[in-house]
Amino acid sequence: MDVLLVANAVAALVSAGSSIAGALRPGLALAPGEPVTAGADLYARAYAARAVPLGIATAAVLLVGGHAAAWPMLVVAGLAQAGDSAIGAQRRNPGMGFGAGAFAVLHLASACWLA
Repeated sequence: MDVLLVANAVAALVSAGSSIAGALRPGLALAPGEPVTAGADLYARAYAARAVPLGIATAAVLLVGGHAAAWPMLVVAGLAQAGDSAIGAQRRNPGMGFGAGAFAVLHLASACWLA
């Protein structure tokens, strides 16, 4: 079980790190050749404002919190990742679509297993 919690914590921190990369380079979330606009820049920063605290909170709960807090946190993180995956698919960004999708499956399957 410890390995499962650590894997989920690492996934949450990778997601947070990806959002920081996106805030620094907003074009990462766009389809190839799509121009970076003020709206894309705003979206990337707003995304990071949500993803960084969520990723840190998820990792903290999984690594130092109790079992009772782990599964609901994984559900929240998994649903956020599922939404990110859908956005990535819509935007034709395979890294975002598949990466967030894999993390969604990991988080939600882990939550089911812990529940």
